Amino acid sequence: MSSPRFKSRLALYLSVAGLLTASATSACAQTESGFQGYLKTLQARAAREGVSNATIDAVFPTLTLNERVIELDRDQPGGNPNAPIPDYAPYYARHVDAARIRLGRAAYLRNRDQLRSIEQETGVPESIMVSIWGNETAYGAVTGGFDLPRALATLAYEGRRRELFSEEFIAALKIMDRGIPRDTLQGSWAGATGGPQFLPSVYLRLARDGDGDGKADIWNSDADTLASIANYFVNAGWRPGEPWGIPVRVPTNYNRSAMVNRTFSPRCPRVHERYSQWRTMKEWRAMGFVAERGTWPDDDIQATLLEPDGPGKTAYLLTGNYRVILDYNCSNFYALTVGLLADEIEQ
Repeated sequence: MSSPRFKSRLALYLSVAGLLTASATSACAQTESGFQGYLKTLQARAAREGVSNATIDAVFPTLTLNERVIELDRDQPGGNPNAPIPDYAPYYARHVDAARIRLGRAAYLRNRDQLRSIEQETGVPESIMVSIWGNETAYGAVTGGFDLPRALATLAYEGRRRELFSEEFIAALKIMDRGIPRDTLQGSWAGATGGPQFLPSVYLRLARDGDGDGKADIWNSDADTLASIANYFVNAGWRPGEPWGIPVRVPTNYNRSAMVNRTFSPRCPRVHERYSQWRTMKEWRAMGFVAERGTWPDDDIQATLLEPDGPGKTAYLLTGNYRVILDYNCSNFYALTVGLLADEIEQ
């Protein structure tokens, strides 16, 4: 038989639990209520920016807060500038593995006609297009399952980057006005969508028709995905005929202190601060640098040095086209992987 003290504690526990449950339910209701109130602001903005009444009427009544999106956004790393940067080699082993290379070569061969045509038009190498596709969505296999209007409206309401996500929400509605169905607009929790993982505003600016059917369908057409990736690179300043970079061995007498980069990049400065000063390929060769594979680029091409794993390990001479890859995703690990996977795909 339970003691009176146990019953008293049980009653207190149940009472507290009930209060907590009621409080949580109330907080959730208030959050949803706040979200619904914020939608009025978004709706007015959508109307001002030319979104059709038909799209507004179809979307806004269906929107509810997505708590999972908020959780994922708040779980993002803080980017501690004092945290040590890990070695690149383990990342490379995971992302330029045999399976991704094999699938990349298969995607390359499967789309060869379209790739050749796109490269001839844009100057962006076939292998770079395929490598971006592989890094972003595993060649179209993993594109995300979040409803974009709901996710973007939630992120705009959450407020940490309200202007960014409210603009992307409006852009998603404009995509629907172009005839793309709501159920096609699936993607990541942060709003990236389709084979290239474009944000909606990037789709509106840079998506292209690659198969000649008059539509830029980055969700269902591999040709459109690849043409859109190439157009992004053209817009970001890709230089035809220039490689992204080459892996090199650094001579033992290399004077690192004399080559310290003294310029500052306002965009992702921690990425850019790791590079040396610019020199021509001819100058790097004269210093005793040796290409680990392939042939040296033209003498007059400018490059900077990156030693991602420190002295004594493989280093990379990186051209202006490497900076274009960084424009897609400002991470040295990402950009190196795109370049190295591209090299493997085209072998």
